[in-house]
Amino acid sequence: MMEINKKNILEYEKKYDADYKPEDMLVEEEMKRLLKKQRYLRQKELVEIGGWKSKRPLRHYRSEENDDLTVQEITKFSFNTKSEKARIGCLLALKGVSWPVASAILHFAFPTKYAIMDFRVIWSLGWAKPPSYNFSFWQKYCKRMGGISKTNNLPIRTVEKALWKYSKEQQRSNSS
Repeated sequence: MMEINKKNILEYEKKYDADYKPEDMLVEEEMKRLLKKQRYLRQKELVEIGGWKSKRPLRHYRSEENDDLTVQEITKFSFNTKSEKARIGCLLALKGVSWPVASAILHFAFPTKYAIMDFRVIWSLGWAKPPSYNFSFWQKYCKRMGGISKTNNLPIRTVEKALWKYSKEQQRSNSS
């Protein structure tokens, strides 16, 4: 488990940023900018965010089941509802969208509110990865990440990147 303090968070975020692929950074910046003014996604944007988070299900993101109208309607609803359960739950109806991908979509739409859920971040928090994700775990995760962000007066994304990088380094050195 990472010792979570502002100094460590900033140190590991810097390492994360040094390795961050320019094309991935571009997707993140473009999607945040787009979703600031356009409060829905189209299929091509779902494919971009989904591919940014997890490339394996790309064919599912591109599926006919995720046509533009369906993606627009589901994401409009998600971004406008006041119900947290409905907000993330409806995104899971999109083909190929898992809890981590849904969390990335929500982060891009609400960058100050949601962290991107990832098994590496969960590991760095000292938590066991659950056999399957659910709304209760999602709430616990959001509350913890928001608390760390607030306590250290840092953006949620900064915290998430630091915890991700810590796991990547520690798990590599532990397996060597």
